[in-house]
Amino acid sequence: MFDFKNIEADWTLFLDRDGVINFEQRNDYVKKWEEFKFYNESLEALPLLANKFSTIVITTNQKGVSKGLMTEADLSDIHEHMVIEINKVNGRIDHIFYCTDFDNESFNRKPQPGMAFQAKEKFPSIQFEKSIMIGNRTSDMEFGRNAGLHTVFLATTHPETIFPNPLIDYRFNNLLEFAQAL
Repeated sequence: MFDFKNIEADWTLFLDRDGVINFEQRNDYVKKWEEFKFYNESLEALPLLANKFSTIVITTNQKGVSKGLMTEADLSDIHEHMVIEINKVNGRIDHIFYCTDFDNESFNRKPQPGMAFQAKEKFPSIQFEKSIMIGNRTSDMEFGRNAGLHTVFLATTHPETIFPNPLIDYRFNNLLEFAQAL
């Protein structure tokens, strides 16, 4: 387990999207911007995190595209609007990595570490041992472990997840609690 006191300006933050930044659709997908609803706590947390981390990226599985429930243009529209709203509150997202693959075994689909390696390729200064993955599912935590990242679990959608857990370094109720703990 890492110590929050060791986090310096050169650390990277990996965030899941649904269930971390915005409300997750139960048994469905956020298919268009009109369905996207921020957690108020996330909008409050993101400016604090922007001041703490050198790089902030989103890594999100988006199987709804490969299922034909939405297009990649719909996904791009959601992300464009999301970033605009985050910027309005002085938050920051440096890049969004997403996987639309249908196959759960795809190297780029969490819990596989492909999107972490894509991030490292785009931002060579990323050091996985100085990176934190924040998510609301154990697959996010597995992704973090598979890439050599520290992990923080948010109990927004799966509060029944057992903690302590070997996949989880820290657990918080929402992103703001994490930001305030720093």
